[in-house]
Amino acid sequence: MVLIAPSILSANFARLAEDIQRVEQAGADWLHIDVMDGHFVPNLTIGPLVVRDIKKETGLLLDVHLMIEKPENLIPAFIAAGADLITVHAETCPHLHRTLTMVKEAGRQAGVSLNPSTPVAMVENVIGEVDLVLAMTVNPGFGGQKFIHSVLPKISALRAMIARSGSGAHLQVDGGINVETGKLAVDCGADVLVAGSFIFAAADVGQAIRDLKNIAACPLLQPFGLQ
Repeated sequence: MVLIAPSILSANFARLAEDIQRVEQAGADWLHIDVMDGHFVPNLTIGPLVVRDIKKETGLLLDVHLMIEKPENLIPAFIAAGADLITVHAETCPHLHRTLTMVKEAGRQAGVSLNPSTPVAMVENVIGEVDLVLAMTVNPGFGGQKFIHSVLPKISALRAMIARSGSGAHLQVDGGINVETGKLAVDCGADVLVAGSFIFAAADVGQAIRDLKNIAACPLLQPFGLQ
């Protein structure tokens, strides 16, 4: 089964509660919340207070993606705000195991993310201890970017690494996801798709979510799909 996590980065922030309710009613599984600090990535988004208010508006799992430097400084605040799953970037954590342990000891799920150019070896030592691995399929910072196809072998390698660890961690992809690119990612082993503009800009949000959920049942794409 493929889980769908709409990214509120593409929502209308003037009508955020309404947009969240819309995707929840349409069958979304999680809600993906991108937190950016303007340092690790060239954009600035939301903080713990917004997450706290979102928690009041939805029963969806809050999947909080910290694209920030020194995430350990803000993890307690996001936990207090109601984050259910917190993902940090391997690139920002010199003591990655310690940072992930901070999340786990608070009783929340912990994830680790890799940028497109970061090798999978960066997470090999923690792969058996996380609940989620996120393979970025765009360079993080902005919504609406084009899927980077060269990340596909990395998704396959991460799926194999998770299988060897026996952890049962989810494998999430984020960036440029639509029906075609989502299918490519799922065929490589992804089981959680983050989609922003494909969902929130759709004329029929429910159909967009159903289309993504149904791609696992489609035949494997041929190699030309990688072009």
